[in-house]
Amino acid sequence: MRSAAMKSYMAKPGEVGGEWFVVDATDKVLGRMATRLATILMGKHRPTYTPHTLTGDCVVVVNAEKVKLTGRKMENKTYQRYTYYNSGQKTETIAKVMKEHPDRVIRLAVRRMLPKNKLGRDMLSRLKIYAGPQHPHQAQTPKPLELAL
Repeated sequence: MRSAAMKSYMAKPGEVGGEWFVVDATDKVLGRMATRLATILMGKHRPTYTPHTLTGDCVVVVNAEKVKLTGRKMENKTYQRYTYYNSGQKTETIAKVMKEHPDRVIRLAVRRMLPKNKLGRDMLSRLKIYAGPQHPHQAQTPKPLELAL
């Protein structure tokens, strides 16, 4: 006689409802904050985490321009991109990117920690980043999330 087997729970797309969180990036270290945000977007902080289903939450990041970098990354770290034209490789320092588009620095850090497939792109679309303290998502009533860093 077989004993009762334990059943694994697999979340279905319609069953999982995402919450909204707001994170203040003031004086937070970029990499440590990005790992915590990636975990929340993937849904690994929930007991109902399922790898093939979008179980994560939505995150609003404010004050992106006040994020910190450790060491000498502000001078040494560079971002490369390619325009798909001849001689179209562009290299920019992180200081220049932070000055012009501070939201891109956080978005790139989080994107590189998410899965590299369609599900990862859907997870990244749930990340909203704003340079200043204001955001247009008050209707979703986001809860403040304090990152233990």
